[in-house]
Amino acid sequence: MDWRDHGILLSTRLHGESSAIIDVFTQSHGRHSGVVRGGASRKIAPVLQPGAQLDVEWRARLEDHLGSYRVEPLRSRAAALSGRLTLAGLNTVTALLTFCLPDREPHAALYQRTEQLLDLLGQDEVWPLAYLNWELGLLEEMGFGMDLSSCAATGQTTDLIYVSPKSGRAVSKQGAGEWADRMLPLPDCLRKQGPAPDEDIALAFKTTGYFLMHRLAPALGNKPLPEARARYVDRFTRTL
Repeated sequence: MDWRDHGILLSTRLHGESSAIIDVFTQSHGRHSGVVRGGASRKIAPVLQPGAQLDVEWRARLEDHLGSYRVEPLRSRAAALSGRLTLAGLNTVTALLTFCLPDREPHAALYQRTEQLLDLLGQDEVWPLAYLNWELGLLEEMGFGMDLSSCAATGQTTDLIYVSPKSGRAVSKQGAGEWADRMLPLPDCLRKQGPAPDEDIALAFKTTGYFLMHRLAPALGNKPLPEARARYVDRFTRTL
């Protein structure tokens, strides 16, 4: 069994004295692990950094074996990780992908969105909004997308300021009524409309975070959401 693909390195751990096991989100084969012989060496270890774009060739005797990787670097994103916020952003992307992606199941659309997002690392003026849109895409890919086109209660398409935590649908001020205090915020940037000031992005993170924690995580066996996500949102909020 063998194939060749492009992928984003999610994590690395030592294996024996000189090898490493890497977890890679590949374009056509999903999240896939394998052994890199000599992965702990001075030559290869610097290449195996989370977020790195790799050309990988996987081989195994049988399809269900762990198998081994041959890797070639395509693009390193280490130069963009000069700031704590940028590093926190990379860590939350790799942690969420490791958390929610099933092993060896292709997610080509999510892969493309992830590659585009990571290429924006270091561009602090655009990255938070790009990351927010990526979270929306992740929720949709996992089956928990939100319908923000019209009010769940009245059907109107204007004055939409809330999201129902139960249905994931937009709710207008009128439609919320006495339940307004139980609703989640719906800033315009969550609907990909109008300007996106950082304060509104922070509000939107509360809404996407709710569905990550209370919808996605329970569907995956009630595993706790990776702490990396909370750390990134906290660092971002502190910059406001």
